Amino acid sequence: MIKEKCLLIFNPFSGKGLIKNYLVDIVDIIVKSGYEVTIYPTQSSGDAVQKIINEGEKFDRIICSGGDGTLDEVITGLLEADLDIPVGYIPAGSTNDFANSLGISKNMVEAAHTAANGTLFPCDMGYFNGDTFVYVAAFGIFTEVSYKTPQQLKNIIGHLAYILEGVKHLSDIKSYKMKIEYDGKVIEDKFIYGMISNSVSVGGFKGMTGKDVKLDDGVFEATFIKTPKNPVELSEILTCLTNLRDDTDYIYSFKTDELKITCDEKVAWTTDGEFGGKYKELTVKNLHKAVSLVVDAAEIAEITAFPSEVFEDPFEKYSMEEMEKL
Repeated sequence: MIKEKCLLIFNPFSGKGLIKNYLVDIVDIIVKSGYEVTIYPTQSSGDAVQKIINEGEKFDRIICSGGDGTLDEVITGLLEADLDIPVGYIPAGSTNDFANSLGISKNMVEAAHTAANGTLFPCDMGYFNGDTFVYVAAFGIFTEVSYKTPQQLKNIIGHLAYILEGVKHLSDIKSYKMKIEYDGKVIEDKFIYGMISNSVSVGGFKGMTGKDVKLDDGVFEATFIKTPKNPVELSEILTCLTNLRDDTDYIYSFKTDELKITCDEKVAWTTDGEFGGKYKELTVKNLHKAVSLVVDAAEIAEITAFPSEVFEDPFEKYSMEEMEKL
């Protein structure tokens, strides 16, 4: 009997290198699931992309382990090479937003079982000025955090590192004048933050992307925060964000499958938590059901129709006074 071939590609440094403690168990699970396994530890940034482009067609399944950035590289490689190969994900990063959205276990052994034996879920992906992203593209306040935060800090305190670094930058908020075009509508304003996402969780927090999020509906959730003109406006924005509300004149929130953004200056973006480049003009499109991800069959109903009840207050453990002290 000819076994199907599986590529296990992983970031050996992600999440304090935890995969080293589970690698034998993970490989054993994949082999017992009927696969012939090829193991590949990534050697540098972008390595996973090239590995998939150069050798991806040899495999029937790809299982990757690392943070969301590792998954992003694997997906990018598949889309660039135009390969239709199911992808299993064993999260090992400090935040793992997309794994949370997919209902993938934080336990690496359990995640390996799902990656090798789960159900295929055709999931939306994002086109980003010729590049791709898996679940989020963002600019402005807080977005520089993920690629400026020291890796050691990210490993030790996980997603709290994002909050700590973000708070330090509140005193120097950069503003961007933008023109946003979508679905025949035009918005022109100044913004301190913008996010285009296909995820329930961003920065480790559920509910940041809005209500009734579906990962296969062909549209993104978009959020743009206007530049506050005074402390009162800033206070209202922070209150809305803290309580996960968008019913304010200072926050634009909408769903769309495509948008074009024009700015007077180059704006730095992050895609899936990593630096995504600087652009004056940007086109973002939803790639409907572009990649088949392997998930737990029991999670399918959840990830195709998230109810608003699942959302949590990300700051419920911290008062505003405590956040200011940080």
